[in-house]
Amino acid sequence: MSWLRALLLALCLAAPAMAVGPDEVLPDPVLEQRARDISAGLRCLVCQNQSIDDSDADLARDLRVLVRERLLAGDSDEAVRQYLVDRYGEYVLLNPRVGGHTILLWIAAPVLLIGGLGTLWLAERRRRVVDAGLSAEEQAALDELK
Repeated sequence: MSWLRALLLALCLAAPAMAVGPDEVLPDPVLEQRARDISAGLRCLVCQNQSIDDSDADLARDLRVLVRERLLAGDSDEAVRQYLVDRYGEYVLLNPRVGGHTILLWIAAPVLLIGGLGTLWLAERRRRVVDAGLSAEEQAALDELK
């Protein structure tokens, strides 16, 4: 019987989270779809790599409710996102915006990759020159010096 309990527990833990509760769902299906679209792009500040729609954290629930309240107040999708960014910072966005203040983050990885590949290429090129050995003329000059 204990194996059955363990199996049921494993299945419950492996099931996808149904974080949005029935009390959060808006009666208007258009507004609810807009809320879901917005929430899918917002990061749970507790779980960090989950959207607030996928998270069971209390803060994620509060953010989902806040999104719906802003939509009911008549805010546009972008206004809701901007409200949350103003309140929590750009970290709340799962896909950060490209801007002057984030351009270094966006270009750092490709620049480092290209720089690393260039360094490896130069090191390999220098190694080949050293491994080439002496020409017959250079070897004869070396032998004369001995």
